[in-house]
Amino acid sequence: QVQLVESGGGLVQAGESLRLSCAASGTIFTINVMGWYRQAPGKQRELVATATSGGSTSYADSVKGRFTISRNNLRKTVSLQMNSLKPEDTAVYYCAATGLRAIVGGEIRLDDYWGQGTQVTVSS
Repeated sequence: QVQLVESGGGLVQAGESLRLSCAASGTIFTINVMGWYRQAPGKQRELVATATSGGSTSYADSVKGRFTISRNNLRKTVSLQMNSLKPEDTAVYYCAATGLRAIVGGEIRLDDYWGQGTQVTVSS
């Protein structure tokens, strides 16, 4: 089975920093894109940042210059360094892996996976 396990959420004050980490486990061959999404109460899930296996990154405009995504292809991990946090960054943050090729149920499958989510709360 493939799992994405997140860690690092918590409660901080505005202006402070947090680092989120996500590790993919299972018999995984390749992962095309790893990234972070977030969902605030009453809002749709939105993309925060992504990193491709080739090293390209992208960010939502709202986090550019404050958040940094990093990925380790060998360890199958992705992290999100969040600096200068704002109250509007409060949300559940989800790790995502798209185009993940792994052995699942005895077969080689290509699927997308989500982590369970980790709460980030920024107080003003």
